[in-house]
Amino acid sequence: MSRTAALERRLGHRFADRSLLERALTHRSRGAENNERLEFLGDGVLGCAVAEELYRRFPLLSEGKLTRLRASVVREEALAQIAAGLGVGELLLRGEGEPVPRPSMLADAMEAVFGAVFVDGGYAAARQAVLAALGEHIAGLDPEHVAKDPKTRLQELLQGAHRPLPEYQVRSVQGAAHQQSFEVECVLPDTGVRATGKGGSRQKAEQDAAQEVLRRLDGE
Repeated sequence: MSRTAALERRLGHRFADRSLLERALTHRSRGAENNERLEFLGDGVLGCAVAEELYRRFPLLSEGKLTRLRASVVREEALAQIAAGLGVGELLLRGEGEPVPRPSMLADAMEAVFGAVFVDGGYAAARQAVLAALGEHIAGLDPEHVAKDPKTRLQELLQGAHRPLPEYQVRSVQGAAHQQSFEVECVLPDTGVRATGKGGSRQKAEQDAAQEVLRRLDGE
């Protein structure tokens, strides 16, 4: 069984148009024909499918707790771990300057795969793929102990050290209104540490930038 066939089996979806899966597994460093548009679509599909599942599983939770639970499921670290477990890293096509898939690349590719399933088979197929990939993670969630997103973790870290809060600035916005790509810079005012993040929404780009700042602080 080929690696792509194994991935299809684990997601529970066999592609009618296999070029969609190939596109989903092509990083932008490879060239113009890459997975960024499918990532944008998959981000929305993933959020909707996870929200629907959490709404069904936790009928007594408030909107605020459901929102935090969803954020913990779709955060970069969680998606990167899921992608790695599914073998996405070995399948990801990338340019010569990207020899090792970073967590952000794996998470983006996972979203792109969900987007590809949606285009190929519709929402029901995409929802099935999301639950096949994330079902065990969702089943193990504890509403009272939710993992915090990168922006929250960075803010609490700085507050605990009595340091100024990070500043976020939009560096660029590309694409049409319905398929925009944001690039945001996160800056620590007191040290000048800065990092950029990209995403299909400003919020996602800010989270990506905050995650990179956290990595740099961990490496100090």
